[in-house]
Amino acid sequence: MTTPLLIVNADDFGLTPGLSRAILDAGARGIVSSTSALANGKALLDNASALRDSGLGVGAHLALVGHQGPVLAAREIPTLVDKGGNLATGWRPFLTRAAAGRIDPDDVRREFVAQIEVLESTGLTLTHLDTHQNLHLWPSIGRITVDLAIGRRIGAIRVTRSDGRSPIALGVRFFAGRLERRAREAHVRFPEATAGFDEAGRLDLDHIRDALGRFAARDVASAELVCHPSSRDDAELASLGWDYRGQDELEALTSADARAVVDRAGFRLGTFADLDDTRPADREPHR
Repeated sequence: MTTPLLIVNADDFGLTPGLSRAILDAGARGIVSSTSALANGKALLDNASALRDSGLGVGAHLALVGHQGPVLAAREIPTLVDKGGNLATGWRPFLTRAAAGRIDPDDVRREFVAQIEVLESTGLTLTHLDTHQNLHLWPSIGRITVDLAIGRRIGAIRVTRSDGRSPIALGVRFFAGRLERRAREAHVRFPEATAGFDEAGRLDLDHIRDALGRFAARDVASAELVCHPSSRDDAELASLGWDYRGQDELEALTSADARAVVDRAGFRLGTFADLDDTRPADREPHR
């Protein structure tokens, strides 16, 4: 029997220099095995070479919201930006506009393609696609994401999941089920289980232990643990007001205890490229 795969994926590579260094550190000293990079992150180009050499799997963290601007000019993607050429600040205003039919899917596709091309132009080989603030859970964005995974021969996506009980968590589970079905029908790979949404910004050792325990109890062939390590002295990241405890995550992810938790749970660390060995699209999803 194949040892189950665990992908420990750190989001937002390239957002700031400090965050990028923290992710590389978490890969070199800890259990982080993969990262998702922002093509429009100000620190991407300066850190792309180190990322290529790190051995981490690399995905595209496709962004339609956030403080960083789009890759394309505003005139090329008019429904994604305001009069100042800025993206929506977060998922709530974006999805409000999407639900009202004010987001042109062609604009989304153009911006996503441009972001993928920026990442690939640095010499990075992409293993998967996901989105900043999980916007690909929305059906029209998810359709484009799956299509691009096929068309760009990337072949894998994240399916964000939640075990919470809040209205947001219920919404995540509903839309995750739809995204799973779309990916499975398209033969696009995805981990069978995912954790980190409910623990975003506060993934300590207890949360890591609990998540891997849930994965093992479900007897999954593959799982993704999403994390957000950073350093305490990253003033640029702190100015975004995310209120994440990234230093605590970094310390947990690089601890000997975290490695022991992975070993005891019976997982092997890997990347989205290793999903070819687990074939999750052929199995029914675990709830």
